[in-house]
Amino acid sequence: MIRPVLLALATSLALACGTAFAQAGPAAATQPPKVLRYAFPVAETGFDPAQISDLYSRTIAASIFEAPLTYDYLARPARVVPQTAESMPEIGDGGRRFTFRIRPGIFFADDPAFGGRPRELTAADYVYSIKRHYDPKFKSPNLFQLENAGLLGLSELRKRAIETSQPFDYDTEVQGARALDRYTYELRLAEPAPRLHYLFTDGGSMGAVAREVVERYGDAIMAHPVGTGPYRLADWRRSSRIVLERNPNYREHRYAEQPAADDAQGQAIAQALAGRRLPMIDRVEISIVEEVQPRWLAFLNGEHDFLDRLPNEFAPVAIPHNQLAPNLRKQGIVMERQPLVDTTFSYFGMENPVVGGYAPERIALRRALALAYDVELEIAQVRLGQAIPAQAIVPPQLSGYDPALKTEMSDHDVARANALLDLYGWRDRDGDGWREQPDGSALEIEYAAQPDQLSRKLQELWRKAAGAVGVRMRFAIAKWPEQLKASRAGKLMMWGVAWGGVSPDGSYFLDLMYGPNKGQANHARFDLPDYNALYEHQRVLPDGAERDALIRRAMLLGVAYMPYKVTGHRMATDLMHPQLVGYRRHPFLRDFWRYVDIDTARLP
Repeated sequence: MIRPVLLALATSLALACGTAFAQAGPAAATQPPKVLRYAFPVAETGFDPAQISDLYSRTIAASIFEAPLTYDYLARPARVVPQTAESMPEIGDGGRRFTFRIRPGIFFADDPAFGGRPRELTAADYVYSIKRHYDPKFKSPNLFQLENAGLLGLSELRKRAIETSQPFDYDTEVQGARALDRYTYELRLAEPAPRLHYLFTDGGSMGAVAREVVERYGDAIMAHPVGTGPYRLADWRRSSRIVLERNPNYREHRYAEQPAADDAQGQAIAQALAGRRLPMIDRVEISIVEEVQPRWLAFLNGEHDFLDRLPNEFAPVAIPHNQLAPNLRKQGIVMERQPLVDTTFSYFGMENPVVGGYAPERIALRRALALAYDVELEIAQVRLGQAIPAQAIVPPQLSGYDPALKTEMSDHDVARANALLDLYGWRDRDGDGWREQPDGSALEIEYAAQPDQLSRKLQELWRKAAGAVGVRMRFAIAKWPEQLKASRAGKLMMWGVAWGGVSPDGSYFLDLMYGPNKGQANHARFDLPDYNALYEHQRVLPDGAERDALIRRAMLLGVAYMPYKVTGHRMATDLMHPQLVGYRRHPFLRDFWRYVDIDTARLP
């Protein structure tokens, strides 16, 4: 459950919101633009929903493109609501047919691709956007979600394009995704998909893209996002600065979020902002600041209005004992602390000849390295207490998570790790202090990492863990986008990243080990028939005890074969200067900018 903020804080926020609301009137048009300024800690890769999967690129894209559904910003637990759709989809044929009806009168942002004419959003745009994920040209990292859903006829279109080396055929109508009329489209599935609607809440992956735009910009489409959302891209300096501005074509959209009746903070925000036209902010200016020190100082100096996730290094001084420091409170800074729906891990490349494979000795190597790694030390020294140990890959707040589950995943036992390696032939044969492989060949682990401070600290923990069991480990350093590209191609032996939830469905984390998802969600390239069968069975079941039992069995297979050393589930502490009004971290919704305001009277 999301922990509520103190009632006093909610009351203060309501007063701030009320001040901003009272000032909004005829004079507001003469005020300077309202600008939200903050920083991403990791560089973006681009802004095409069919080609991106990283958090920060999808955060930008989700404010430019719109999926048919979204989440109520304030509702807890999370609640799906219509966005461009008139209502929730109609479900028929035992969960095998979903019908979406799009609201007329929604328009794309202006772009030369439209020849100077207004361009209305239609059902065909969503069908086209879905098909783009199947186009081999784009190598969509999100394809696994659609293929796993079994949309009829689309995988066959993709296969034909690959086998014939011909362009993907967008004009052939298939049952899986087809427009029924100008504003209605239908999805048909091979099997029931009780949670399919969750997939269509994220504009960063399933937002509507206009075909004219894609065809005009071709290979440069990552730099030319054109959607129906509240913002459009105004400036982009790759890996340095991203500026979004209000989309003049954005439709009439009023603040009407509906928190639970007993949610004091949510009620305060909703009452203060009710009826305000969205978005309330004119510009969003985002800097890419990978190092934590300059990001922290920029916030303290007032250069940024918002600090998205306080760096762990500054937790002792900013939130001692997880309470906002008095000196920050005196400045009017507000704290929002929430558990993230995420999992941190290091994966082993299962197709790598050293750490991969399903033979007992390869499993023993992975489990030994996992046992040698000290999760509690990572949480204490690197996360500075801002995480909890993980027992399996599914995090709290999702279906399938079991708070009572205890596994080997969180254990730190160097003696057991050494015994495993000795038992399965990973011995020091030449007496130099380092183990060799069972066949006598050299053993060295290459761990991919980034050059930032957090990554360097994690590298030291892995170096220490490997050294404790006599295994050499070296680190291949590169920027995040390069490592991501190499990882998708299956070129990395080990890499440490995080996976964030996009819906209340725990099976999104099981996707990380599903064989057909190799090169997409499944960066480890784990492919175990028993696991795949469990995954496919739980996928078609409704939520409940039977499905939870299958998810548990699948998670335990992940512990036994250890394709991922799962370490923790993080906490997030966001800090805001008093001029930022209405912010609340949502577990799944990324495009929060439309729901917040800048109170210009409180600017320093």
